[in-house]
Amino acid sequence: MITISLFCKINNLKLIKNILFISILILNVSCFGQDLESSESIVVGAEQLDTYLPKLSGKNIGMVVNQTSMIGEQHLIDVLVNQNENDFQIARVFSISRIFSPEHGFRGQAEAGETVRDATDIKTEISIVSLYGKMKKPTPELISDLDIIVFDIQDVGARFYTYISTMHYIMEACAENGKKVLILDRPNPNGHYVDGPVLEPEFKSFVGMHPIPIVHGMTVGELAMMINEEGWLEGGVKCDLEVITVKNYTHTTSYSLPVNPSPNLPNDLSIALYPSLCLFEGTTISVGRGTYYPFTIIGYPDPAFGSYTFTPVSIQGMSTDPKHENKLCYGIDFSDTTHPKGLSLKYLIEFYKKADFKDKFFGNYINLLAGTDKLANQIKEGKTEQEIKATWQKGLAKFKSIRKKYLLYPDFE
Repeated sequence: MITISLFCKINNLKLIKNILFISILILNVSCFGQDLESSESIVVGAEQLDTYLPKLSGKNIGMVVNQTSMIGEQHLIDVLVNQNENDFQIARVFSISRIFSPEHGFRGQAEAGETVRDATDIKTEISIVSLYGKMKKPTPELISDLDIIVFDIQDVGARFYTYISTMHYIMEACAENGKKVLILDRPNPNGHYVDGPVLEPEFKSFVGMHPIPIVHGMTVGELAMMINEEGWLEGGVKCDLEVITVKNYTHTTSYSLPVNPSPNLPNDLSIALYPSLCLFEGTTISVGRGTYYPFTIIGYPDPAFGSYTFTPVSIQGMSTDPKHENKLCYGIDFSDTTHPKGLSLKYLIEFYKKADFKDKFFGNYINLLAGTDKLANQIKEGKTEQEIKATWQKGLAKFKSIRKKYLLYPDFE
């Protein structure tokens, strides 16, 4: 447990030093916010210390964070711990009692699907509890000593990106145990459109927990409000929820992520292509795992699939057991492609047509990713992209009408 402090211990000369220290701290926080605001640059929730620090005063805190939880060059945990080297004691303000880590772990070094284990952060000695393994929802015992849980993780706006599933379970556990959730919001790099089939209840899983389309066009803060108010938590419970909004952000704002959100989304293009190319994860086609260009290339060990070649290999920290490992794959390189304006089915349909193993092209996972079994069946039936997308429109229209109630930022429509 780490104790962070604001109120100084009164002790003659030390009192003067403490007052000076606090004055500098307050001044720095104030100036930090003013500098960011004056430039009209994006100010993420975590950067607004002067807004949410008072809400943490006197609280025992749980933190849901990973490698994306940064304030400039510093991790949010390190900022809050405030490792100053002053030689005077400071009394308690709030305590970070526990860190909860999602898929890929606290420092974001675990591969997709790899079990994340409990640990202790070497730097701060705070205990880390994994929420990506056997346990995905905190037990009452794990949060009984907490007053509030702070969620600060960068999302990419796709339904099957599991950070929002972790957020769901955090909210549910807090609702059931009378704890507050504070979301430090961040922009959605794919927040400028809504597209894809809406998830059907029978295909609910950890890669799709809510009746939303593949691309939902919401920040985690907006989505958390929707989950809470639409009664999507177990039993319709609602948690005490607050969102620290992003300043100077709209759903048309272009946002380049300062930190890779996961090991296999290494750049802006991979993040933009992810909602479309991730559907290939439910097929026999490689999306470039086992290379340094995942989600910007696709291929299969057959020249019929394209002229671009790559060979997936084991890469520690990215993919140690990639699909078609050590086999020469032929396919497409999207490195010169402009960012898509919507969800594309073009290449999924084209690759299915080229496959001479159509009975093995799709696996069961495609239905969980799509949130429906209709997509794979429609492609098998030979429907065009336009015909398939036409079947989504009724569900999308209903979702968009619900979505409007929870938007915190100017929309693209």
